[in-house]
Amino acid sequence: MDKVRMFFLLVFLAASALQITAFAQNEPILYFCEKYGRNGEVGVSDRFTTGYLTVMVKSDNALGLEDVHIQFDKYNFRTGEFEYYKKYDYTVEPDMSYVFFEKNSSSDMKFSEQGFYRVFLLDDKDRTVASSLIEIIR
Repeated sequence: MDKVRMFFLLVFLAASALQITAFAQNEPILYFCEKYGRNGEVGVSDRFTTGYLTVMVKSDNALGLEDVHIQFDKYNFRTGEFEYYKKYDYTVEPDMSYVFFEKNSSSDMKFSEQGFYRVFLLDDKDRTVASSLIEIIR
């Protein structure tokens, strides 16, 4: 990958991180951890090795959602665009303001390939509720 593309990708990631920080008190935020256990989140980061991850969503207010989707879009360095990769269905309670999405019988939540991904929490009409970027390394 040439240096110019890498530079623009890093600028894009930095701008996204600043936007999340600036609006964290007003909008739902989406972030990642290795797993959610008895004591809460384990291994919060935005850079992981391939494997199973947990997607976290936190909001100041109830999300007001029931049927939702977690969608992964993978960045294609050849085209310079994100492309659909995977999508998983979940059901949550409308009064939830803090929720985690992990591997279950119908959703593997696995990042099998290295790269940059844009991850979305979508409502039942596929509208974006929250999103974030993640890098998967070897």
